[in-house]
Amino acid sequence: MAIIIQIETATQVCSAAISENGKTIALKEEKASNIHAGSLTLFIKEVMDTAGLQFADIDAVAVSKGPGSYTGLRIGVSTAKGLCFALDKPLIAIDTLQMMAAGFMIDQPYYSGMVCPMIDARRMEVFTGLYDKDLKEVTPVAAQIIDEHSFAEVLASNNVSFIGDGAEKCKAVLQHEHASFSDVNFNSATNMSKLSYEAFAAAKFVDVAYFEPFYLKDFVLTTPKKR
Repeated sequence: MAIIIQIETATQVCSAAISENGKTIALKEEKASNIHAGSLTLFIKEVMDTAGLQFADIDAVAVSKGPGSYTGLRIGVSTAKGLCFALDKPLIAIDTLQMMAAGFMIDQPYYSGMVCPMIDARRMEVFTGLYDKDLKEVTPVAAQIIDEHSFAEVLASNNVSFIGDGAEKCKAVLQHEHASFSDVNFNSATNMSKLSYEAFAAAKFVDVAYFEPFYLKDFVLTTPKKR
């Protein structure tokens, strides 16, 4: 038996869930800018209360590790680490893009094509990867600038569903008969439930002290030009 707190903060969605043996039993989330720092711990408390659990009942903490928003990931991982230290519980790190693909397959269980999660990385750049229907990685996670030639080779012989906030802005340039787009939010902690349970059962934990989010790109602080 495994009861796991799950945290997803890689995008503008702030999401917390509780799962039991791979099934979500409580979920609280909201999509808004700059709410993670003030809302995440409140959301965790709310899902604990909804599930009727005490923190002593928790077996592990799972966090969406990225790629994604630098600030959002930092808040999510810091909160997850704090819980693990306080409760003396293991930490599970879930790939954000794989989690999104898992959510799509839950929503579309009979889909047989490929899934391409995309997280907005400003302008026409996205954090993305390609997964088959069994959630196996077809192409590695990368930061890509999207144009009309992107994914042309894959789309020539495969149906591909593009999902996530990055896919929304790329829809106009990825016009192809084999391309489809979903506006469903898959950046939700509920989509971590199966993956986090599998990781728990296999004892795939990360070092609480040394684990860092998968930012993919270095955070660059720029100074505004003087007027």
